[in-house]
Amino acid sequence: MHRTHTCGELRIEDSGKTVILSGWVQRSRDLGGMTFIDLRDRYGITQILFNMEVNAGLCEKARKLGREFVVKITGKVNERSNKNPKMHTGDIEIEAENLEILNVSKTPPFTIEDETDGGEELRMQYRYLDLRRNTVQQKLILRHKLAIATRAYLDKAGFLEIETPYLIKSTPEGARDFVVPSRMNPGEFYALPQSPQTFKQLLMVSGFDRYFQIVRCFRDEDLRADRQPEFTQIDCEMAFVEQEDILNTFEGLTKHLFKEILNTELPAFPRMDYAVAMAKYGSDKPDIRFGMEINDISNLAKGKGFQVFDNSEAVLAIVAEGCAEYSRKQVDALTDWVKRPQIGAKGLVYVKYQGDGIVKSSIDKFFEVEQLEEWCKACGAKPGDMLLALSGDLATTQKQIGELRLHMGKELNIRNTSHFAPLWVVDFPLMEYDAEEGRHFAMHHPFTSPKPEDIHKLETATSEVRANAYDLVINGVEIGGGSIRIHDKELQAKIFDLLAFTREEAQQQFGFLMNAFEYGAPPHGGIAFGFDRLSSLFGGSESIRDYIAFPKNNSGRDVMIDAPAPIDAKQLDELGLTLKKVEK
Repeated sequence: MHRTHTCGELRIEDSGKTVILSGWVQRSRDLGGMTFIDLRDRYGITQILFNMEVNAGLCEKARKLGREFVVKITGKVNERSNKNPKMHTGDIEIEAENLEILNVSKTPPFTIEDETDGGEELRMQYRYLDLRRNTVQQKLILRHKLAIATRAYLDKAGFLEIETPYLIKSTPEGARDFVVPSRMNPGEFYALPQSPQTFKQLLMVSGFDRYFQIVRCFRDEDLRADRQPEFTQIDCEMAFVEQEDILNTFEGLTKHLFKEILNTELPAFPRMDYAVAMAKYGSDKPDIRFGMEINDISNLAKGKGFQVFDNSEAVLAIVAEGCAEYSRKQVDALTDWVKRPQIGAKGLVYVKYQGDGIVKSSIDKFFEVEQLEEWCKACGAKPGDMLLALSGDLATTQKQIGELRLHMGKELNIRNTSHFAPLWVVDFPLMEYDAEEGRHFAMHHPFTSPKPEDIHKLETATSEVRANAYDLVINGVEIGGGSIRIHDKELQAKIFDLLAFTREEAQQQFGFLMNAFEYGAPPHGGIAFGFDRLSSLFGGSESIRDYIAFPKNNSGRDVMIDAPAPIDAKQLDELGLTLKKVEK
């Protein structure tokens, strides 16, 4: 027997028991007559006492233990004389009677503690050591609890968990696919799924009216804090439903998870049209934990001789409360921030509203004080506030000032991390027009149904057609998204036409789905939650990496196993592939 108890289990009530513990040596302290070892496993830490007067040989053996040695300890539970209230086991210690070294360890390249001295790249290289740290383990335990609570809720709601294939057919829409060459079919390739979209629709045709899957998905796209090349979705689909049924079901799931995991009660989720979200917040995933809504001051600012504004489609402004005292250096820093390539603004206009007819602005010579004061009042600014304005074409400027709004929310510390503000964003455009390509693209995916009342606009006012789609947003993070699907073959064919698919291309890529629709497809729709993002939201982190056991870095590499890596020439020959020499 390697252990009778874990290292986080024993309490004062266990005093006098003889126990066996096994784990890793966290640290040791030699005090001459006594040696203390902190023994760690994933359940906690227990202090072990080796007494020179009781067993000198055992104490000498303990003094030779290094950090991360794996040991087995037999001993008696005693009450500690100097209790440690910061430890769950801080009232007791184990007086060792026997020590067995199960395995030795090299000195780790960083300390296995909550506050480690290891940088991120080093910890990713030795991820198996990083995973021993309590802070990282708690993140994965949180993820596990979320998965269990999700399955319990969906099972109770009548959903069936059904697996779909990982080796599927590549489709050109969406992000880039990861492709897998087929040895048995030379010159042909599988793709790893970006989502199980078509398969879950086929399950609805098959009569499984409530499906879910906590599923791995793959996208070959540029990475950032909330993206990985492989990620996990809570993927769901329902038949014989309308949009309201899905919103109610998955609002219920979200509330259930918050209650189960964080013991937090969420109110009813507000609904917001996409157009309103863009106009007020400059984002289709608005953070509504704070105000600072966008104001359109085009009518007040244009036509006054300031060419930057006069030549713009829109002039948009936000109110930064209490910032009228910002120094020139602080304003310059904000200007540099919006000029970054990630934002792309050409400049920033400010108006410091100091009250009593005193207004200072970067464009004083173009506008009278009364005009600038009118802007401030139109935006709801109070004395002591500062107006920040950007201009340009409407869509671009909305996004730019939306980013500035989030930046100011962070600067002013008004994005409360302990508060959760969920909402549904609805009524997205069905399609977006790409001027360079000269055609429309699906805003979500080509299987999204248009709003029934907008179907008549499909050919005459395509860009005005709204999608029967919805996103769940919490604290400015898109947690999930979905739509009511097209279940009519003729409507699906019309959508493919508008997306510039030829009939042959549509049949080649999606013929299996179109054919299935000929055999009685029910009305259906679904949603997918980003499980990694949901985990990081619950854990209070911006990065999803710590909630994935073995993540990739920003270059898409696993630095621990050194992947991706070249493969043997023999494997390439079997696959009928040759590689071009790539200059590094």
